[in-house]
Amino acid sequence: MAQIHRSEAVTPHEGTQKATELFTRTFGDEPTGVWSAPGRVNIIGEHVDYNGGSCLPMALPHRAYLALKPREDRLIRLISPQTDDRIDEVNLDEIGPQGLPKTARHWASYIAGVAWALEEAGYGPLNGFDAALFSCVPRGGGLSSSAALECATAVALDEVNGLGLAGTIDAPNDEGRKILVAACQRAENEIAGAKTGGLDQTASLRCQKGHALALDCRDMSTRQIPFDLAADGLEMLIIDTRAAHSLADGQYASRRADCEKAAEILGVSQLVDVEDLDAALAQLDDEQLCKRTRHVVSEIARTHAFVELLDEGPLEGKRLDVAALLLDDSHDSLRDDYEVTCPELDLAVDVARASGSHGARMTGGGFGGSAIALVDAGAGEKVAEAIVAAYKEAGFEEPHFIFALPSKPAGREA
Repeated sequence: MAQIHRSEAVTPHEGTQKATELFTRTFGDEPTGVWSAPGRVNIIGEHVDYNGGSCLPMALPHRAYLALKPREDRLIRLISPQTDDRIDEVNLDEIGPQGLPKTARHWASYIAGVAWALEEAGYGPLNGFDAALFSCVPRGGGLSSSAALECATAVALDEVNGLGLAGTIDAPNDEGRKILVAACQRAENEIAGAKTGGLDQTASLRCQKGHALALDCRDMSTRQIPFDLAADGLEMLIIDTRAAHSLADGQYASRRADCEKAAEILGVSQLVDVEDLDAALAQLDDEQLCKRTRHVVSEIARTHAFVELLDEGPLEGKRLDVAALLLDDSHDSLRDDYEVTCPELDLAVDVARASGSHGARMTGGGFGGSAIALVDAGAGEKVAEAIVAAYKEAGFEEPHFIFALPSKPAGREA
């Protein structure tokens, strides 16, 4: 029987302790507090956020923990376990859309960029700060590890600067969190250089425990959808394929540019405004643009259908069968029309389907990263073992697995 590798989440106490210890050891002082933010997995609705469509993410128990203390000057000093005791330093006055000083490592741009974006939005001037990061969100798995960094920073800076935008984990200020989402997205787009939509940051800041988040990306309005898998006798298996994953290598930007070009030809502001898919495809004479448009429009329809299933009642019987078809169709569309899967993702999905899952699909930006499978409670181990065996036969790196329930949003831990 194949052994599986679980990517476990640390407890909030453990995450807070690790971030605090790193801060104290590095800076010789106690932090003002520790804030955290979750990674996310998208249940359905992929590559539609920047097209104005609807997505259905949930927050993971895997979180980024940030111990932080403001400074009297404009210097930002950052440390994480991955930097080999090197402190990255950035001056707030030197941050801009052209990038960070050469002394800043890539991960630091996500944190420093949030401070810059908040100032650009009129919430400043801000003081610099010292911060220590500990994160258990798998990196490169398409589970929004970068958004978790940004959102933990956003709620920390909100509190220490008295901006009054975030509220608390138990009583979030949703309107204020929209502003923090925009700042985090701008940091990722303009400072880190990844042209993503706002799905990841919205999920990290606005999801609630025990729910999926129905997000309309036209106006960023949300609705909390009860998603109690345990009560339905189900569980979500997340498969981190360990395949190389990057959104800053041009592939993501290329897909986005295709969508913008198609929308321009069709005379709509975004592809969400396409009402007749067949008529739109007939108007496009470029096969690649046809494929991109077909995925986006059909994926938006699939997301609406999945939300309607959850609104109707528990995922059981025919509703569960339809949910499985929607998840399967989503992956097939991402593979064939949007062309963002890879052999590792496709194999994980194929094996999960053959091993009894109720639908499986890639999740996140693609080109590597993770897949999800909806499985009967207690059956996840069996499905995971089958995937491990198939990966070994194919010569792929051993995948990692997460068993997760919808978790809480970003906020203060200590």
